[in-house]
Amino acid sequence: MTLTSNLKLKYSNLWESMTHHKFVLELGKGSLPENVFKNYFLQDYVFVNDLVTVASQGIAKAPNLNSASIFNNFLVGILDPENDLFLRFFKELGASEDDYSSAKASPTTQAFGDFLVRTSLEGTFDDIAMILYVTEGTYLDWGNRLLIEKANPNNAVYKEWIDLHGPNVLGELVNWLEDHLNSKSKISEKRAEYLFQTALRYEYLFWEAAYNNESWFNG
Repeated sequence: MTLTSNLKLKYSNLWESMTHHKFVLELGKGSLPENVFKNYFLQDYVFVNDLVTVASQGIAKAPNLNSASIFNNFLVGILDPENDLFLRFFKELGASEDDYSSAKASPTTQAFGDFLVRTSLEGTFDDIAMILYVTEGTYLDWGNRLLIEKANPNNAVYKEWIDLHGPNVLGELVNWLEDHLNSKSKISEKRAEYLFQTALRYEYLFWEAAYNNESWFNG
């Protein structure tokens, strides 16, 4: 078995919990409370800044021009186009400019972002490929599944969010990351397991935090 196949098998329960979280199931049915999606989307808006750092470090540490190009395409895709998407969705969700411009990271968003940024700054290109494989691979998993199931929520924002995480958008990147990790990377099994499991745990907790409107304890 390949490295990624082994990891997905070993942590299959965790992968399943993330990709079949009630947030995802209700998103597909259109029954997800809009305030829950708004909470999630505000945190995702904050989180994207850390994802930009990860992608930038991937370009800087890429072993060749082709690898750098893959990460550059990913970075370009989460800059202007994604920012336009955020602003349009915020308007449709009734989030004011003050809501999103003053949004602060929740405890989970802060911890997840810190983990990703630290890994990208201190780690290798292979480390970056592994954490991105989890962040993008899990989203492709649930997005593709909902598309296959012909999920058609009666909410334009939910429908577009599902469409944006299908194979037409994420397939090429995830396939490239998988191939790199399985055939070209020099990452150790121990390191791969740590990064895979930790990123996967945070992805699950990100759903939980949004669903439960997590906030900082202030005494």
